[in-house]
Amino acid sequence: MEPQNDASKSISADEIALYDRQIRLWGVKAQEKLRSANVLLITFKALANEVAKNLVLTGIGTLTIIDHEMVKEEDLGAQFLVREDQIGQNRAQAAAPFIREMNPRVQLEVDTDDVHTKQPDFFAQFDVTIATELDFATYTTINAACRIANRPFYAAGLHGFYGFIFADLISHDFVIERSKSNISSTTQETPTRSIINITTKKEKEKVIEMVTKRETYSPLILANTSPLPEEFTRIPRRRRQVTPLLTCLRALWEFQKMSGGMPTFSHQDLELFTKITRDRHQELKLDIATLDSEFLRTFLQNLGSEITPVAAFVGGKLAQDVINVLSAREQPIQNLLLFDGDKSVAPIYSLHPFFPPEVENVLPAVLPVGNPIPLDGDPIATGPTMVLPHANS
Repeated sequence: MEPQNDASKSISADEIALYDRQIRLWGVKAQEKLRSANVLLITFKALANEVAKNLVLTGIGTLTIIDHEMVKEEDLGAQFLVREDQIGQNRAQAAAPFIREMNPRVQLEVDTDDVHTKQPDFFAQFDVTIATELDFATYTTINAACRIANRPFYAAGLHGFYGFIFADLISHDFVIERSKSNISSTTQETPTRSIINITTKKEKEKVIEMVTKRETYSPLILANTSPLPEEFTRIPRRRRQVTPLLTCLRALWEFQKMSGGMPTFSHQDLELFTKITRDRHQELKLDIATLDSEFLRTFLQNLGSEITPVAAFVGGKLAQDVINVLSAREQPIQNLLLFDGDKSVAPIYSLHPFFPPEVENVLPAVLPVGNPIPLDGDPIATGPTMVLPHANS
């Protein structure tokens, strides 16, 4: 899906001068697509700050930010678009003047409604919807509304050192350029990616192929219960490399569905979250050695917190993918990117309801008894101090 481009308003000479560097990178046509795009950004916290900055400086047409929450003292730690004297003001309204200063050419709309009050047709007016820092049920509800309207959807969030980006572009066509190969291309590159057209052009003495590819996506509600691709589960070495962050994120979303909030370090919450994590790990057919109690403890300690470098990385990757999608260039995220700031890795997993063959010799997913999560006493391990959210936050 591509944004509607108003051909009557071609890019001006002033804009060409302003965006010269990026036009050299992706061309005038791509810039024209960006300047006509209307993007919705939900929940204006640290991650959305970074996304907004990158999209606005790129020169998108319209950015709508929606957030009904007020600026709190804890917002000042990782967010750079609000000030201390704005505590108590609406978070979106407080940030708006600073966004406009970044690029006055971008039309900025501020919506202070609770996104939960929006009807499904609200999302049809946007070329891309980016939902950040929401619970799983809200993500899937907005995702469904975007699918009905045939609009791309992103879900993203931060948990301290960890972050994620999920993309549902429904069906997305994009073009890549490559040197012409003597080997003929296969029509179906992966279960979700196909080549639908190839044209050629000459650049000096080289023949360049313009390859149009199509990616097919799954909604979050299906991706969240889908297995890992066979390439990650067939070989034991690859299976061990799968980050336990995938298991923990799935467990978190399941916990939210069951309890309505974030897990705390209470005995009851730890017991439930540990059980859910074990079950999710088993469903993914992963080795138990990769589900270590120290990682579970660290993940829980990071819940609900924001760290500026993590926000910058995840926000930058998300904004870049949105730019690629709007300009119909480059391979987009397919479909879940996970970022582990502790290890500085950001693997991407293509999660779809395609079930690979059964994997043999996978150990049963049971909690390691040698290093369990303490259910009593002080659960806080050494390391950066973070405020743990309450279950009803």
